[in-house]
Amino acid sequence: MTPLEQFLHRAEALLARVEAVLPPAVPREPDWKRSFAFRWRKRPGGAGGGGKYLAPVLHASTIRLEDLQHVDAQKRAIEQNTKQFVLRRPANNVLLTGARGTGKSSLIKACLNGFAEQGLRLIEVDKADLADLPDIVDLVAGRPERFVIFCDDLSFEEGEAGYKALKVALDGSIAAASDNVLIYATSNRRHLMPEKMSDNAGYTHGDDGDLHPGETVEEKISLSERFGLWLSFYPFRQDDYLGIVAHWLASFGCTPERIESARTEALQWALQRGSRSGRVAWQFAKDYAGRLPDQETNE
Repeated sequence: MTPLEQFLHRAEALLARVEAVLPPAVPREPDWKRSFAFRWRKRPGGAGGGGKYLAPVLHASTIRLEDLQHVDAQKRAIEQNTKQFVLRRPANNVLLTGARGTGKSSLIKACLNGFAEQGLRLIEVDKADLADLPDIVDLVAGRPERFVIFCDDLSFEEGEAGYKALKVALDGSIAAASDNVLIYATSNRRHLMPEKMSDNAGYTHGDDGDLHPGETVEEKISLSERFGLWLSFYPFRQDDYLGIVAHWLASFGCTPERIESARTEALQWALQRGSRSGRVAWQFAKDYAGRLPDQETNE
């Protein structure tokens, strides 16, 4: 090792020791006027809390509540809960679970667009960053806005650290939850963790015949139970799927006659993908409308 390499090695070791004894830097506040939506990010190579920040989303989704079709009950429930929240009334954390592509994430984004003018803000947090939830809550606790922390496509494997961090953030810390923060999460799993046949071995029968779940099952159920509002989403029927296709084609300016003639192609598109979800309907509508001559739309 050359003298220069020795010096650089010692300098790096010294910096590491100094960094270890310094208190973590406080994450800096973003420019709250730049956007209604933010993402929790980490700067590459950032040390301590100084490497974490809220990045404004400059081109957020513009989807509206009226764009979401055939999920009326779920839409009413989350809209009412969000309305209570922005009005500073009691409201619940929300877990949206069920079939893929049925509008779970879109419904949360639509709520932001529906209530942003009333002070609602959204912070998207990746599952890998859930351990930072206390820092995020502290960062926004003194703000006048109302914040929904959005965790999309949430699921955990056995032993993941983010599981307990979310559990504590929902309802398990000695510190009281900030009244201007709620957590909205989506998942394809009702209990957020994989369920196995071996879990059933933990069930026991009491003397009175009651069935008692074992600790493994209780642990898996305990997280989802911390969400006060559960919304379930189911695969769409064929007529529902075609209705969603018609809605999006109309939004692209297609005439009623053209929408009617697209039905067969829409069903073939869904068959090729093995799904009649809202996402598939949206993808078909974009493809179909994009291929039409300009004179065949109302735009």
